[in-house]
Amino acid sequence: MSEFEAFWNYPLFRLSSGIQLTVSQIVLTLLVVILGLVLSWYLKRLLGRQLQKSNVDPNAALVIQRIFFYSVLILLFITALGMLRIPVTALAFISGAVAIGVGFGAQAVINNLISGWILMSERPVRIGDFVELDDNRGVVESIGNRSTRIRRVDGVHLLVPNSQMLERIVINWTLVDRKFRTSVRLGVAYGSPVRLVEKLLYQAVAEQSEVLSEPKPFVLFDDFGDSALIFEAVFWCQARAERELRMIRSDIRFRLDELFREHGIVIAFPQRDVHIHAKTPFEITARTSADATREAP
Repeated sequence: MSEFEAFWNYPLFRLSSGIQLTVSQIVLTLLVVILGLVLSWYLKRLLGRQLQKSNVDPNAALVIQRIFFYSVLILLFITALGMLRIPVTALAFISGAVAIGVGFGAQAVINNLISGWILMSERPVRIGDFVELDDNRGVVESIGNRSTRIRRVDGVHLLVPNSQMLERIVINWTLVDRKFRTSVRLGVAYGSPVRLVEKLLYQAVAEQSEVLSEPKPFVLFDDFGDSALIFEAVFWCQARAERELRMIRSDIRFRLDELFREHGIVIAFPQRDVHIHAKTPFEITARTSADATREAP
């Protein structure tokens, strides 16, 4: 036992301030730090589950979790210094030198870390928002310390550095609300009753529950096309992403096809009138593919 006590209290080294660090102090400090880290991660996850059950906004929950976790880390650091009997003032010079070195060597990491906190505090982009960045569109799933994770419409995950979310142009479709304006464009054959077409377009749009009554939808007789009379129905709807917008437009087109069939309105397709000028008369005979097959040798 005396040998163990001698080893347990053996001084490993002495600091310049005269503080002596023994084996027991080092081992106990390491155990406290490891247990503290494990406990902080567990409490952070437990806090996240409780906030989720309380229907707290995911962005606010993320901020609360991070503040809690970093507060525990600071307390753990101060506790470790106390167990080693190292005054905080003794680390003033060392911390300054480390801060300068980290500032030069990890500018991008610090930039992304600070940008992440700005994103969570100012909330120009939030968890669940539908955003557009360059040619990528998707839903924000999480805002981490270094990057923001976006799930694109094709299911692929996109990791964007937090600094780029602030420095580049990001289109947030759902920043203020989830109201989107969209349209359905089609052409009907020449000679169709245009006022009836307008009425049926209003009817097909109004029958969709996702379409908003305010602002009111409107129908435009847009143009006299080469082979069709062009109409466009413009309306606002409540949606969460581009996929829902496409589904709403699809449902309207299905309904328009049914209504046009009921009223005998033909949806136009490309047509061409061919004029043949010949000096002598000639005969044109229509033949089917079956006739051509029988005549083939």
